[in-house]
Amino acid sequence: MKTKTEAKRQAILKAAADVFREVGFERASMSEIQARFGGSKATLYNYFPSKEKLFFEVMYQAKELELGAITAALNPDSGDLKQELLHFGQRLVPALYSPDAIAIRRLAIAELGHSNIGKVVFEGSMVPIEKQVAEFLRKAMKRGVLRTTDPKTAAVHLLSLLESELLLRVLLGVMDSVKPEAVKGAVRRAVEVFLSGYQRS
Repeated sequence: MKTKTEAKRQAILKAAADVFREVGFERASMSEIQARFGGSKATLYNYFPSKEKLFFEVMYQAKELELGAITAALNPDSGDLKQELLHFGQRLVPALYSPDAIAIRRLAIAELGHSNIGKVVFEGSMVPIEKQVAEFLRKAMKRGVLRTTDPKTAAVHLLSLLESELLLRVLLGVMDSVKPEAVKGAVRRAVEVFLSGYQRS
């Protein structure tokens, strides 16, 4: 039964991906997606309660696994906190700036005021990352490597710094792509600023 359930979920995601690709988010309808996968509307809404959540799943299906693996790889017992953060940032930033990830961010901004996809995107992608990074930093604080403060706020500061040099340029199309050397430099400077504020002297 579990295999059949997953097969149905994947069938819905494939149908939705086809519809979104053909007509875009705004013109896509749950009725058309339901017609494509051949099930009932009740089945569709049982798996995905809104078009926004369905779109998020389509766009982030593979990306979620990648982002989860990146944050899960953070080693709280590392003897070199700076090196650990540099490695994390150099893996995270390119993942956040992949074409699919940027497309969904742009859509979320464009849809503000028309749907709640912005909230769906934030809660589905950034909140899990913030929680994992906060837990990593909490353990670093407990070890005495970082000064003791609110780990959630520290996580927000770290993630914001990692994107501070590149985010607007990528979102607004000033940069078509992010080169490895640009990522390396931006991450190094972000980690240095973060540690200057949070590392114990």
